[in-house]
Amino acid sequence: MDADSLLASDREHLWHPYTSLTSPTPTRVVTGAEGVRLRLADGREVVDGMSSWWAAIHGYRHPALDAAARTQLADFAHVMFGGLTHAPAVRLAERLVEVTPEGLDHVFLADSGSVSVEVAIKMALQFQRGTGRPERTRLLTVRGGYHGDTFGCMSVCDPVGGMHSMFRAVLPQQVFAERPPADPDASPVYAELVSPKHRAARLEKWESDFRAAAAEHAHELAGIIVEPLLQGAGGMHAYPAACLRVMREVADEHGLLLVLDEIATGFGRTGSFFAADAAGVRPDVLCVGKALTGGYLTLAAVLCTTEVARGIAGSESGVLMHGPTYMGNPLACAVALANLDLLATGAWRDDVARVHRGLTEGLAGCRTLPEVSDVRTLGAVGVVELTHPVDVVKATDAALEHGVWLRPFRNLVYTMPPYVASDDDVATISQAIFAAAVAG
Repeated sequence: MDADSLLASDREHLWHPYTSLTSPTPTRVVTGAEGVRLRLADGREVVDGMSSWWAAIHGYRHPALDAAARTQLADFAHVMFGGLTHAPAVRLAERLVEVTPEGLDHVFLADSGSVSVEVAIKMALQFQRGTGRPERTRLLTVRGGYHGDTFGCMSVCDPVGGMHSMFRAVLPQQVFAERPPADPDASPVYAELVSPKHRAARLEKWESDFRAAAAEHAHELAGIIVEPLLQGAGGMHAYPAACLRVMREVADEHGLLLVLDEIATGFGRTGSFFAADAAGVRPDVLCVGKALTGGYLTLAAVLCTTEVARGIAGSESGVLMHGPTYMGNPLACAVALANLDLLATGAWRDDVARVHRGLTEGLAGCRTLPEVSDVRTLGAVGVVELTHPVDVVKATDAALEHGVWLRPFRNLVYTMPPYVASDDDVATISQAIFAAAVAG
C-alpha cells in the first residue's frame, strides 16, 4: 500500500493514543528508522526527539540489539511461563537484581509498564493481608503523578489535573498529598523567582503536610507509590531528592511499602542509573519498563525485597495473584539483556551528561518567549512549559519543519532524546522546540 492508502485505512480503522477516531489529529507514515532518525513516507528524515516515548535510548537498528533478537528468534520467540522457564528470563532476573538497589532480590516479569504498576499495587495489598493487616487497602501518593492507563494505575494518577479525571467516580479512592515543590537545580526560573529561604519553607511545609496525610490515614494505607524525582506524563515536574528520603522515612514509620515507579526514569534518563540512586533511597518495590529493552519490545519488571515476597506468601492465596500470557517473553528478555550489556559499558553517563549540557544551553533562549512560563532540564530531559495549552498540530508541524519529531502535550513542549544523539542533533532538537513553542 502507498502512504495515502495506508493513511486512509489508518484513519478509518485505528485509534492512536489519546486521539479521536471520528476527528483524529494528523498521523505520519514511518518507512524506516536508523540511529536517531525516523524516515517518513514523504522522504524526510527527522531526528526523533522522543526516543519513541522515552524507550529507544540507543536509537534504532542498534547492531547489538538486532543481533540479540535474531539469535533468540532462531531458538524460539515465546513459550508460556507457567511451569516453564528459560535462560533469557533467568539471566535477565539475575542482571536486574545486580543493577537495582541492594535487597531487591525477587523479580516479576510483566508485559508493559502499566501492568507492572498493577502488579506492584497487588504486591502492596497482598503484603498487608499476609502480615495480618487486611484493612490496609489504600495507597498514598502525590498530586501530579502518572502511572499508566489501566484501572489500578489510573487510581494513583492525579484525580483532578490528570488525564483520567472522567473516571474518578469508578476508581478506587486513594490518598493524595500535595505535589512536592520544584527542584531548583532543574528549573532556573524557579530558583530565580523563589529565594532559598522561601524554597526551604515550601519544602518544610510539603514535608509536614505529607507526614500529616500519612499519619491520618496510616490505619488504611498499604503503601506509598510515586515516580522518583521526575513526574512524567503528569506534567514533567522535577522535585528534590530530599522528598524521596521523607517518603522512605514515612513508609518505615507507618509500616508501609515504598513503591517507586521508575518506568520513565530508570536506566539513566535523569542522570543516575535509577532516579532513586540520587536520593540514596531503596524502595520495597520497584517498577521498571520502557528503556528496559532499549525500545525494541514491550517488557517491564517488578522487583521486591525478600520481606515483601514472604508477606505475599503469607496471604490467604499463598501466591502472587497475577500471570500475563506473555510473561517472561524470551525474545524481549534476550534484547533486554543485550541492552543491559550496552549500559554496563558506562558510556551512557557521558552521553546523558552531554545531552543535558546541550539541552540546558539550547533551550535557554526559550525563556525569552512571552508564552513560556518555565524551562527545565534534568538528565536527558528538556521541558518548555507554556502559559497555555499547546496546539499539538501546529507545534508538531513547526518541529517537523525544523527536522525533528516531537509530541507535545498539555502545556508542554519537551524532549527525551536517545542518549546517542550528537551535539548537532541536540542543537537541532532545541531549535525545533523553540519553533514549536512559538507556533503552539
